[in-house]
Amino acid sequence: MTDRFASAMEHLLAGYRRYRSERWPRLRALHQRLARAQTPRVLIIACSDSRVDPATIFDADPGELFVIRNVANLAPPCESGGRYHGTSAAIEFAVERLQVETILVLGHAQCGGVAAALASDTAGDSFLAAWVSLLDPVKARIRNLPGDPARALEYESIKATLENLMSFPFVARRVSEGSLLLAGAHYGIADGGLEILDPASGTFAPAPVE
Repeated sequence: MTDRFASAMEHLLAGYRRYRSERWPRLRALHQRLARAQTPRVLIIACSDSRVDPATIFDADPGELFVIRNVANLAPPCESGGRYHGTSAAIEFAVERLQVETILVLGHAQCGGVAAALASDTAGDSFLAAWVSLLDPVKARIRNLPGDPARALEYESIKATLENLMSFPFVARRVSEGSLLLAGAHYGIADGGLEILDPASGTFAPAPVE
């Protein structure tokens, strides 16, 4: 375990050294500006999956995106009580403090969180089981659909998060004012394709690449 830990840390530090020698000189001036304040225009709610990095997908520089990542790109409904609401707090910070103009919910193919929601082994009181149970209400939507149920639930996870976002009064208010746009997208890990949700039809269509 110690050797594996040392190897993993050395891998990270090697990457940091490359960053400092190759990228940092180009980014120094940008970071000096960012040290004074951040002004991202977009909040992305994405999956924690190591293969799906929003900054890489959208070729974004530091400071462009405010990103929330969790299992299966979910947002819970607005609720009071309890003490710790990390995702909800980050949404509030982005919308109320940073005044983002767009919230993009980014789902993806081969999502392990969606697979966990479909599996029977997430029963019980585990953190994972409780979290992916947020998808329980939308499982009925895919019950009689043809095709791959995992892909269908990946799409529905995006829609479910968009629906839950509207339960936050500060989100609903800004959407109604026209100062905040909610959008959904699905990323293909194997082919790099991006599909955008059409809110009118509820279907996903490929994003233009030119």
